[in-house]
Amino acid sequence: MKAWPWLLAILALVLNAHIALADVTDPTRDKPLADPAQEARARAFMHEIRCVVCQSQAIDESDAEIAAQLRNAIREQMAAGKNEDEIRDYLVARYGDFVLLKPPFKSSTLLLWVGPFVLVAIGFGVMLLQRRRKANATPEGAGLAPPELSESERARVNRLLAEGPDGSRGAS
Repeated sequence: MKAWPWLLAILALVLNAHIALADVTDPTRDKPLADPAQEARARAFMHEIRCVVCQSQAIDESDAEIAAQLRNAIREQMAAGKNEDEIRDYLVARYGDFVLLKPPFKSSTLLLWVGPFVLVAIGFGVMLLQRRRKANATPEGAGLAPPELSESERARVNRLLAEGPDGSRGAS
């Protein structure tokens, strides 16, 4: 007698029982709105909100638990009749401007908007300064022609050439 069919049947019963007993109040489970138009509006709005865990994804695309909780909170507020600006204000009050994928331009986000441009400008400034220092350190034409010798240096070179490598006068 084979035990496989019995084991598969028991496994199927356990899985069905687990699904039947699943907690429908689980805050990490998506609960779409009944009205398809309202759900579409909510989903479009969710593309503007950043997942505070993933940081580079909208909550509509994120699988994080907090993203599911934020999606459900947005749906609940839309079902309650709140508009997108009110929901956005609620999320910003709770999580700060960071929760918005496109944060507003204001004094508290100035560094966020201007910072990259300042860093690029500083980088170009450093490059120009290094080039200028390098140009000033090496005079024009350096290394292309040997320097001129003074009369005393020429006499010394001629005397060294007339003497041999061993320091004695040559036979020529």
